[in-house]
Amino acid sequence: MGKKVLVTGGLGYIGSHTVVELYKHGYEPFIIDNLSNSDVSVLDRLEKICGKRPQFQQVEMCDLEQLREVFWSNNDIVGVIHFAAILLVGESVEQPLRYYNNNIVSTTNLLQCMHEFEVKPIVFSSSCTVYGNPDELPVTENAPVKPAESPYGNTKKICEDILKDASKAIDIQSISLRYFNPIGAHESSLIGEFQQGIPHHLVPFITETALGKRKELKIFGKDWNTKDGTCLRDYIHVVDLAEAHINALDRAISRKADDKYEVFNIGSGSGYTVLEMVQSFMKITGETVNYTFAERRSGDVEAVYADTTKANKVLGWDTKKTLEDMLKSAWDWEQALAKEA
Repeated sequence: MGKKVLVTGGLGYIGSHTVVELYKHGYEPFIIDNLSNSDVSVLDRLEKICGKRPQFQQVEMCDLEQLREVFWSNNDIVGVIHFAAILLVGESVEQPLRYYNNNIVSTTNLLQCMHEFEVKPIVFSSSCTVYGNPDELPVTENAPVKPAESPYGNTKKICEDILKDASKAIDIQSISLRYFNPIGAHESSLIGEFQQGIPHHLVPFITETALGKRKELKIFGKDWNTKDGTCLRDYIHVVDLAEAHINALDRAISRKADDKYEVFNIGSGSGYTVLEMVQSFMKITGETVNYTFAERRSGDVEAVYADTTKANKVLGWDTKKTLEDMLKSAWDWEQALAKEA
């Protein structure tokens, strides 16, 4: 058996892809998830891809005793990758107390258990939202952390602060990965980004519109200060993102870090506008995406993309997938879902 890694929220979009990469690199993923925003059927999909079924336990991380039992029963955990969180920006504005309670309490409970059971390495799922509207592009890890645009974004900032403070006070080695915009799906089309109801992210909205599930895509604003007037973002293939977690975990476990708390940007280092994404998708797939322009949305950031120099040099990580790979795999996944339905 490999080295056991606790993966919180491991049945979700990024978590499930990371489980696949953990197996590839000789680790033994142990998934805990409360199934509030995921489905246990993902285990079957992971078993098909990996040839083995990951250990899984349904756990509510806000219940300290439930979480403590996980550590008590599994004294061979060598590290933690922490994805578990609720993550809808709009919903967080409407239900801030629920978001602060869930995302922060689950994290503090996790750190308390790690300290109690002497599990030291943790890789945390953070977000580029901590940069807000950046003053300079591309964004480096030294850019100022700005007030969050939503309670969800604020929970990421607060959890980063908690990790930083805890790393000073107790013997843990923590790394925060600040994701930019993960898209795409596994090459098998067995796992990918699935959202109930109306999609909250651009690429699922593009693929659902191309499929005919949505009448049209609304592009919010055409007068931003970008090359074509639409917002600009940094998109990264979810498999590249998953691999970054392996590099970060290896670094945390081996105690190679210069500091007990480190931060890395994880993106492609390139920026694409919304209109470029739509037009690229149509060119790559040959499908039509109906779109219209709407007024700007409050809280939208005009442009943000990553400087990934630190991750490239220190983690030894870089992206391998192209924009074509990202959009083609997302479309294959959408079609596979439609066939299943």
